[in-house]
Amino acid sequence: MSTGNDGMPINIPHMLTQMFEQLIDDDVEELALQLFELDHEEGSSSQRRKKRKEIDRDRVGGDERLWNDYFAPSPVYDESFFRRRFRMRIRLFNRIVTDLSVPGSHWKYFTQRYDAVGRKGFSPIQKCTCAIRQLAYGATADQCDEYIRIGESTALECLHKFCRSIVEIYSPVYLRRPTQDDVERLLAKHEEHHGFPGMLGSIDCMHWSWRNCPTSWRGQYTRGDHGHPTIMLEAVASYDLWIWHAFFGVAGSNNDINVLNQSPLFNQVLEGNAPQCNFTVNGHDYDKGYYLADGIYPEWATLVKSFTYPPKNNLKMKYYKKRQESSRKDVERAFGVLQGRWAMIRGAGRSSTIPVLGDIMHACIILHNMIVEDEGRSITNWAREDHEPDPESYNNGAPSQFQTQLERYANLRSQEAHQALRNDLIEHLWANKVQHD
Repeated sequence: MSTGNDGMPINIPHMLTQMFEQLIDDDVEELALQLFELDHEEGSSSQRRKKRKEIDRDRVGGDERLWNDYFAPSPVYDESFFRRRFRMRIRLFNRIVTDLSVPGSHWKYFTQRYDAVGRKGFSPIQKCTCAIRQLAYGATADQCDEYIRIGESTALECLHKFCRSIVEIYSPVYLRRPTQDDVERLLAKHEEHHGFPGMLGSIDCMHWSWRNCPTSWRGQYTRGDHGHPTIMLEAVASYDLWIWHAFFGVAGSNNDINVLNQSPLFNQVLEGNAPQCNFTVNGHDYDKGYYLADGIYPEWATLVKSFTYPPKNNLKMKYYKKRQESSRKDVERAFGVLQGRWAMIRGAGRSSTIPVLGDIMHACIILHNMIVEDEGRSITNWAREDHEPDPESYNNGAPSQFQTQLERYANLRSQEAHQALRNDLIEHLWANKVQHD
């Protein structure tokens, strides 16, 4: 222990402790003062913050103009203008508006309501028109303000709720799995038009650009041949351009084979719940329908591919290649019509969340199928009676036990069955060449 000048002992550890506590107290006091000043500044800035600017958009007047332009007994624009701008006939649009605005349903967003001060809100026609215009023209939400009189944030809300409602209401019918009646009609139509017995449709994938992909996901969703983030859609389409299967959400860095391995397309076949699909080709019987596919797809029993380089002297194989490649264009035509009709999925997706983009994509596909049906071009008719069994109730074979599923899995991916079917189709098409040509 040391001593001071006066000879008194000095407790150095105690002195250091007091100095340290004093320094800590000074730092805490200074920090508290800084926090107080910062909180005071934030409070002052919040007090100076302006209120949200309210614009009298004359929503009632906008509703009246929209009604007079398209829905009045003597509208300004006739049916042809409506069909071009709304992508559908007026009767189909009115049906959608009616279904979405049914009183008492849980889609009450599309019913006309009043706000807290008693002002009439947007009409169901205004909200549905706002959503359709964004889908059809790929317009930004702000563009709906000038004519429909709906602000940007409300327009985005209209779009998201419209797409979600379309999926919830109509997907059981317009994105249904083929029923037994559907399968029979598809088989007959494709054999009549394309000459392929047992053909259920064509399968392929398309990419939808994703503008607002999170930075941390860009590598996962970007493929070299595209150079920007995309999300993939696997689809099956029939000759009438009806899209029977839509599997959306796989990262764009994948290829068609990776998507197929994740797809639920053949789940019914593996579970034994698929509708009966029996046909005969070149004297041989088959019990599973198939889809026409391009060269990247695997050689499965349910996929029929072409030849990359058929022998020059083999006229049968060359003729088969020509017919297969022309017939599988159905799905590519469906993609072209889908993107041509709905410009939003032709451009880059602007939402940053995949579920919202999924609702938009599925809503566009459902509306596409509804238009195909409304214009009388669909192969099948949805007139299901109460006594008709649900598609899930079909059971072809033994119960779905593990060993049975393994056998179905092996049969589904059988390369031998694929080659046998393709050889039979080659002979069948060549034998009926004169009749088809």
